[in-house]
Amino acid sequence: MIIVDGNKSSKAIGTFDNLEQMLSSLVQEENMEGRVITDVIVNNEAFSEIYPHQAEDISCDFISSVEVRSVPSSELAVDIAGELDKVTRMMGHGAREVSRLFREASDTEALELLQDLLDVTRDFMNMLGDLRQRYAKEESSEFSEKTDKLSSLLSEMGDALEDEDWILLADMLEYEFLPICADWGQVSERLRDKIIKRVAQ
Repeated sequence: MIIVDGNKSSKAIGTFDNLEQMLSSLVQEENMEGRVITDVIVNNEAFSEIYPHQAEDISCDFISSVEVRSVPSSELAVDIAGELDKVTRMMGHGAREVSRLFREASDTEALELLQDLLDVTRDFMNMLGDLRQRYAKEESSEFSEKTDKLSSLLSEMGDALEDEDWILLADMLEYEFLPICADWGQVSERLRDKIIKRVAQ
């Protein structure tokens, strides 16, 4: 049995080869337009992919029930935008910690944390860019300027990494990356306000 947002689907599990095929089919349904899947429950257990396209490896032969929950994409956008400010604070905290470790010559630990920080920064920028594209295209000049500034800094940090200049990296994180995080925090707050207004219209 397949349940989508509390309603029984006319589709049968046996008509699909695997879970990914089933989810792709359900997303194409008319009542899923403008919605984003937030939860997938397979055989009464929450499912989330550990690696890309894991759902493709789950044969429908072993599935007796699937429940899919979704929310309007605009509602999810408001929620995500509300979290972006927290992410910038987390990035700032991470930058301070990495800088401290480099100054204490704990290079190995600092480099591990730095990789995590760069991953979070990349994800943050991708999410922010996607939300701006959908809901606030008019802010393109300020956004581009700040994006260029961050990209330039990340490039310089990459050079310092190559040169293994840990003190320079610590300085960049403390004196350049931290102020940029504060800037992005303000941008994300304004973006959230714009999304809320757009959704309310």
